[in-house]
Amino acid sequence: MLEHVPAWLGGLLRNVRAGHAKLLAADPDLGAFDATLSLTSPAFASEARMPPRFTGDGEGVSPPLVWSAPPEGTACFALVVEDPDAPLPRPIAHAVVWGLPADARQLAEGAIGRDGAGAPDGRDVGRNSFFGEGWLPPDPPRGHGSHDYVFQLFALSEQPGSARAPAARRWPRRSRARCWRWGCSSAPIRARRKRPSARSARRAPPDGSGLDAASRSRQQPYA
Repeated sequence: MLEHVPAWLGGLLRNVRAGHAKLLAADPDLGAFDATLSLTSPAFASEARMPPRFTGDGEGVSPPLVWSAPPEGTACFALVVEDPDAPLPRPIAHAVVWGLPADARQLAEGAIGRDGAGAPDGRDVGRNSFFGEGWLPPDPPRGHGSHDYVFQLFALSEQPGSARAPAARRWPRRSRARCWRWGCSSAPIRARRKRPSARSARRAPPDGSGLDAASRSRQQPYA
């Protein structure tokens, strides 16, 4: 939807952003986190440019993610991906996954997709801000500048209640009494994305070979 905003309007809204203070992990109602997790992606470094494959300019699949062992007593994980730079009152949710098993340590590329009533192991993919179930490929408005896409992983002390395709903001409100009681561990990573202008999109080959060396290096996967 935001990709259809004309460049002149995107420029006018350049300083209009939801703000990082409105990310789910920054919600003061959640309290202080007891511990932290390590969350990374083999496809891009934290705060580096997100490869087009995972955006609206490419295949639009969800990126692979890997994380460390959680604190003792973790019952499951929840993942929320938000864009705090959206020109809206609050961040856009690009993905919601809850009920990830406590022994899970990764999500494969393309794993965040429509799953109906959820998977047999308890995980359930929720609704993004555009009411679709699955990964919402980043596609910020032209002229609005760079956007952060913050991947937030939470280790929960209890299994959340049942709710088909949970939404990003409804999930913690429904589950807080059970899951946030003694805090959760947060592991944010940020991937930056700047939508190319129509002119540069026509010039640059999809493999990135037409970009300068510095831009190409930011798109390379890291070990």
